[in-house]
Amino acid sequence: MSTIDSVPQSSTTTTAGSDGGRDWFFPSHAFTHSSHLTRTPARRFSSPYPRTTSLPNPSPLAVSRKYAGIRRRLYPHGDSHNDKSTTTTTNHLSNGGEKAIEQEKCQAPEVKLKSHGKKFAVLFGRRFNIRWQTAFSIIILMTAFSLLLHKNFSLHHQVIDLQDQISNLNIKLRDCSLMDTVDSNNFVLEDTDIPNKRWKNAALVVSLMLVLLPLVFFKYIDYISNSRRSIDNVTEEMCLSKQLAYRVDVFLSFIPYAKPLALLVATILVICLGAFALFGVTKDSLADSFWLSWTYVADSGNHANSEGTGPRLVSVSVSFGGMLIFAMMLGLVSDAISEKFDSLRKGKSEVVEQNHTLILGWSDKLGSLLNQLAIANESLGGGTVVVMAERDKEEMEVDISKMEFDFKGTSVICRSGSPLILADLKKVSVSKARAIVVLAEDGNADQSDARALRTVLSLTGVKEGLRGHIVVELSDLDNEVLVKLVGGDLVETVVAHDVIGRLMIQCARQPGLAQIWEDILGFENCEFYIKRWTQLDGMPFEDVLISFPEAIPCGVKVASRGGKIILNPEDSYVLQEGDEVLVIAEDDDSYAPGPLPMVQRGNLPKNLTIQRSPERILFCGWRRDMEDMIMVLEAFLAPGSELWMFNEVSEKERDRKLTDGGLDVSRLENIALVNREGNAVIRRHLESLPLESFDSILILADESVEDSAIQADSRSLATLLLIRDIQAKRLPYREAMVSQIHRGSFSQGSWIGEMQQASDKSVIISEILDPRTKNLLTMSKISDYVLSNELVSMALAMVAEDRQINEVLEELFAEEGNEMQIRGADLYICEAEGEELSFYEVLLRARQRREIVIGYRLANAEKAVINPPNKTAKQRWSVKDVFVVITEKE
Repeated sequence: MSTIDSVPQSSTTTTAGSDGGRDWFFPSHAFTHSSHLTRTPARRFSSPYPRTTSLPNPSPLAVSRKYAGIRRRLYPHGDSHNDKSTTTTTNHLSNGGEKAIEQEKCQAPEVKLKSHGKKFAVLFGRRFNIRWQTAFSIIILMTAFSLLLHKNFSLHHQVIDLQDQISNLNIKLRDCSLMDTVDSNNFVLEDTDIPNKRWKNAALVVSLMLVLLPLVFFKYIDYISNSRRSIDNVTEEMCLSKQLAYRVDVFLSFIPYAKPLALLVATILVICLGAFALFGVTKDSLADSFWLSWTYVADSGNHANSEGTGPRLVSVSVSFGGMLIFAMMLGLVSDAISEKFDSLRKGKSEVVEQNHTLILGWSDKLGSLLNQLAIANESLGGGTVVVMAERDKEEMEVDISKMEFDFKGTSVICRSGSPLILADLKKVSVSKARAIVVLAEDGNADQSDARALRTVLSLTGVKEGLRGHIVVELSDLDNEVLVKLVGGDLVETVVAHDVIGRLMIQCARQPGLAQIWEDILGFENCEFYIKRWTQLDGMPFEDVLISFPEAIPCGVKVASRGGKIILNPEDSYVLQEGDEVLVIAEDDDSYAPGPLPMVQRGNLPKNLTIQRSPERILFCGWRRDMEDMIMVLEAFLAPGSELWMFNEVSEKERDRKLTDGGLDVSRLENIALVNREGNAVIRRHLESLPLESFDSILILADESVEDSAIQADSRSLATLLLIRDIQAKRLPYREAMVSQIHRGSFSQGSWIGEMQQASDKSVIISEILDPRTKNLLTMSKISDYVLSNELVSMALAMVAEDRQINEVLEELFAEEGNEMQIRGADLYICEAEGEELSFYEVLLRARQRREIVIGYRLANAEKAVINPPNKTAKQRWSVKDVFVVITEKE
């Protein structure tokens, strides 16, 4: 009976039974429409095959072996899963296809995930086996091919060697006349000295395997990466190729000599591969093969002498690898040289200097600052100035080369970097600099001062410490306290805005003082110096005044008071041990004390008092430190004075700004504020002001345009021209007023009177930011001027050269203490007599008023003379002459 006939009608598509104690089952695909077949009687079943032919009954053992691999891959942790799978399969086959579908719908999500896992494992296993089988087949084929190739080469070489030996023997026989009687076929060839064939075969195989290994390795990496990404609904992991590329990137980034090391390894590999290959295809020894391989790598033309197919093929390959290696070597060398030159060109190298001046930042004041430092270093034969800013080094060098002044032997070194980074500060040898100047940036004052504060913090954080002091340029006086708190004793501050504001007020009250300040602050003429002279110990200051033929003493640095500098001390003060003398001299090595000259003191004219009269001053424009300028005027001006403020700021906004700045208008005693709103470059707005009645007019660089020097100067120049034109048309009224108003002790024909009554009989002070505008005002002679950037640069250079001078400048610009003034000659010389006096005699007469005369200007001269050269020579003085003195503020 057939197998199908033996199946009962109630059986399912899967029939289980026993055969000799072994379990067996039929696959479900062996029955098609099993339910229909069970209902059909066996006698009605017709088949084209004979009755003895039945459906194949697979052996249970064969079925178990067939699916064992799949079960192991699906359930690698044990047989519990196999038991469950067998039970589920049996139930599914016993209950029919419909019940199996219902069970699949009722399966839990975990069962579905397992089903997907089974599919993935089967797919991955099949692809993995196929890939590896293919790879191994390729390797076996290439190995067999390499062996056959080597065998062919070896036989070829043996034939060539035998032919050579036969030819040599024939030549020998011919020489012995034995060629006719000896049959060459009867010679027995001696054994040749052939290298070990096994070693040559092994060398050739190793060389071929080393060539093929990278290809197989990268192919395997690509296969693994693609197989991981090809799985559906599986989280993508970092592929092996990316990990390898990342490791190589890290190696090249963190190892400083990674590229040369990689090139060296590649060279060694090419030489080794070539040596093994040459050893396999030639009869040379291994050492000779290595040397020959190196010659092929070093010189690609050496392979021209190779003979035979094998040696030529190998030599060409090695020569080609050598060309690639030397091309990479040339590229590395070229890149290294270019990188080194670029680093030098871009200023990345470290500055190896000592006792140099370091400038941090870039601004419009840099040119004037470099000029002053060059002049200061001229007596030393030149110096070194290092400039570091966040600009390109080449751009900085081009801008410096365009500066129209002589550096006088001083070398300027530029470096690109940030003063906020300690590594960049170390690059410019900040710890070895004798002075560090921090320039304020152009733009917003608060942002500039905030950056200067961060720079000071960076400087104080230098581990090696600082040898020199720090000079910081600030834009706002309110930030000075914070910078000094951070920097401590290392910091000297110069508040540019405050210095210019105070200087403008002094120049407005003392016309011509701007030119004198330029002479004193700059290094071109005379400046302040402090030095100790032991031979002056025990001498009173009155005698010290006339002890220096080439200098003028101005004060004493008292050692007993912690090095405090006293300007204009009393005549009775006696110099103690350790005291130093402050003088005004042309250079630090141009003066020395000499013997005391014989000088007559003389007497002053009887009228020694100067009555201060009320003044009317006009401010055109608005500055940030307006409240500070008002407080300075409050201290300088006589009671009853008026301050007119003309600008575009509304009156309510002015009151708010002044109040925020700490000014209480109600507490002003000497001056009264008058507010006028308008635009200083519009003529009809200026015509509404009584311009002919002001004693002094100050044209300020307005806050709205102070960020642009050219725009601010253009605005100031336009305002100046408009005011002068309006005053010229109102001159008749002004001439009538001149005869009724007597200002101070100056006559109308004197130098000061001419300055006060220039053009319209009044003084105009213009704040100039760009030095090019200075020439226009100088040639026109319509205004006394204050060159802001240049004067601030001079002050910075002076403090950088000697930090003690900052204390002197602060006192001269302050509301209290001593100041620089211009006095008429009638205060010291009798007008009727026309005396002939030496400069020392005028100096001693001025000491009766507690003043120090530092220079003079004759009535017919254009410039003042500071620190006259011949102080003992007598000359006749005129009452129109003036003297420059240092005196206490009234």
